[in-house]
Amino acid sequence: MKNFLKRAYTRHKDFWEKDNFFLVLGGFSFLILAIILKYVSDKYVDSAISTPVGDLILNNIPTFNVDDFVILGTLAFILLIFILFLTRPKTWSFSLKAFSLFIIIRAFFVSLTHLGTNLHQVIMDTNAFGYGFYNFLFYSKTDFFFSGHTGIPFLLALIFYKEKKLRYFFFACSFVFGTTMLLGHLHYSIDVFAAPFITYTIFIIAKKLFKKDYELFL
Repeated sequence: MKNFLKRAYTRHKDFWEKDNFFLVLGGFSFLILAIILKYVSDKYVDSAISTPVGDLILNNIPTFNVDDFVILGTLAFILLIFILFLTRPKTWSFSLKAFSLFIIIRAFFVSLTHLGTNLHQVIMDTNAFGYGFYNFLFYSKTDFFFSGHTGIPFLLALIFYKEKKLRYFFFACSFVFGTTMLLGHLHYSIDVFAAPFITYTIFIIAKKLFKKDYELFL
């Protein structure tokens, strides 16, 4: 632990020069904008909710009670990501902007599709440990296309692609979360299967738009 903290301290000490500070500040500013747009999108989608539609996969699998795993698994994943980024300041600028771009594009896509929740969707236990915080982070329950639970780990796998262990870990998380969303009927199958393809495109766009940030990351 002592060596871990020492390495983290050295990384921060060597990183925080003027140019890098403003790159990171720009990342946080972009993230705030993305969160605002997401909030507007969520409010709109929840007010424009429509009827459920048929789904080839969901119609042929039972609904599993996955609410505990979804809530605790998501919160544990967020904590892990927080620790990972806390020790790697060079990753902040590009990752913040790529993640913000992901949120904005997803908010746009969600605003175009007004589907009702699947008739057999698992009902979250509001008394479950961590539900309050989970509900705060994922306010809308009708923001289906495309799956953020699948896309965000996939995006992180692409960001950390050159680090083999992290790459495989995040790809595995994307698969597990995507599968869980289907087992609980929390997403339509198109939401899950489309997420990796859209996320890959977002990553490519982010590399082009935020070239200086990506070079700093590398």
